[in-house]
Amino acid sequence: MSLGVILTIGAKILDKVIADPQKKAEAQLKLLELQQAGDLKELDAVMAIITAEAQSEHFLVAAWRPITMLTFVFIIANNYIIYPYLSLFWDAAPSLSLPPDMWKLLQIGLGGYVVGRTAEKVTKSWKG
Repeated sequence: MSLGVILTIGAKILDKVIADPQKKAEAQLKLLELQQAGDLKELDAVMAIITAEAQSEHFLVAAWRPITMLTFVFIIANNYIIYPYLSLFWDAAPSLSLPPDMWKLLQIGLGGYVVGRTAEKVTKSWKG
């Protein structure tokens, strides 16, 4: 994925998120400044890695991020949905701990997944 596609995605996201035209223009300017400073090259490299993994023919290479995210979702569902309900009837209901660093990893993983899926959809519609 090229920097142009990332900028296009960023601009579309800004259009949907920021209603005030002046603030939107400021945010777009900041995005262009990041591009000129070279700060988006790292994002471009990350997106290329995620895309290559997702397109891999090897199951574990393509599925390790979704499997990791589903594990986190299971832990969160257990702690905030299943455990409270079971604890009403069962004193030894299992609660799984999620260390703070794992929350950060979850946020990064979900962010990468959302950006990757958005980029994939924009690229398909752009090519189509």
